[in-house]
Amino acid sequence: MRCSWLALLVLASVHAAFAEPPAPDPSTTDPGWVHFYNNEFDAALMYFERDLKEHPTEAKRFNRVAQAILYREMLRDGALESQLVSGNNPFLRRQKMEMDPQDKQRFQDCVAESLKLSEAALKENPRDIGTLSALGVSHVLRSNFLFLVEKSWMDALREATAARKANEQILEVDPNDVDAHLVLGLNAYVVGSLPFYMRAFGFLGGFRGDKQGGLRQMELVAAHGVRNRYDAEVVLAAIYRRERMPLKALPLLQDMAAKFPRNYLYRYELVQMYSDSGDKASALQVLDEIEDLRRNGASGYAHLPAGKIRYMKGNLLFWYGDLAPALADMKQATLEASELDLNTAVLAWLRLGQIHDLQGNHAEAIEAYRETVKTAPKSEAAAEAKGYMTNPYHRRPSRDSATARDNLHQKLRSFTAELNYLYNASRKPS
Repeated sequence: MRCSWLALLVLASVHAAFAEPPAPDPSTTDPGWVHFYNNEFDAALMYFERDLKEHPTEAKRFNRVAQAILYREMLRDGALESQLVSGNNPFLRRQKMEMDPQDKQRFQDCVAESLKLSEAALKENPRDIGTLSALGVSHVLRSNFLFLVEKSWMDALREATAARKANEQILEVDPNDVDAHLVLGLNAYVVGSLPFYMRAFGFLGGFRGDKQGGLRQMELVAAHGVRNRYDAEVVLAAIYRRERMPLKALPLLQDMAAKFPRNYLYRYELVQMYSDSGDKASALQVLDEIEDLRRNGASGYAHLPAGKIRYMKGNLLFWYGDLAPALADMKQATLEASELDLNTAVLAWLRLGQIHDLQGNHAEAIEAYRETVKTAPKSEAAAEAKGYMTNPYHRRPSRDSATARDNLHQKLRSFTAELNYLYNASRKPS
């Protein structure tokens, strides 16, 4: 995944819940988790709220309700997709994710109550792994909320650090608790990749990180974990993509797609991984499967916006240099932009402009760039579009993955500017 390090750290559960399923396979044991992992958050919430009423003193029950509320909003906002932490993404500079006031209050109340119950229980028994696990999940959820909804970068990082420390305590109690390595491994990987000035922040507690060591920890959880196995698979898939190892990501995503067939996001990610590996035919085949499922009204796919699939196909063809069919798909996607999440809509307009530029139609490109800015004025995509208005986009069409790799370097340079922006912002007096 062409990722923003900061986003990946504080959104440690972009695709994953860091959940606490009651058995190794929630797809066959608990209806709430079945719905959750299939992105059916309304149904999951119904089960979790019922369970909370039956167990009102258990911290993890409050976490589950909070997770379902937050992830439901993230799905609506397009924040569960890989573009969330891609270098091309407007996420760090986009507007706050708006939540219904009642949902927002319910989420905050649940997390606060979970933390309260966990902290009280730990005073009685500081070595209780279940309580430490619940504490770590609460901090991850609060980190997500602060990053997504409040746009409070540094507070979100502090919560991510608190989650890491809770999992370190779990391993102090039980060195054989494999699942605790997910948060620790992700933190080690990301912090080990941060620039020095980011690692120097005091709230990281001197934690320096270790990219390769962190990767090994996450691979351990994916192979042998219980409560965090599925989360590890998805996070690893994202990191493999970022490390340009899409072939290692494919079996993980295939496993998730098979276990949770109503979650279309796993098929979306398969398209990206096949594309990154240079397997255009397989990527297009998965897109055709998604379209067939949508057309036939398959559960989980019936209500997918057709424009989303057209965008994904057009974007794939764009990177492979097949500009004529890419243009047709992207035009259709922008015609249906009102049905798309903000992230997809803004990128669709940007890609349309870039395709026009590559075809030598700069006047039409300018119109698309204007729509990009209009759709998400504060996004990175809008900043790109403004630049292309005066300096047309140029890229030599290519039919292999080299083009995508060239684009990666451009996006990583952009991310360096983002980090400097965030660092400087953090130093301003409140």
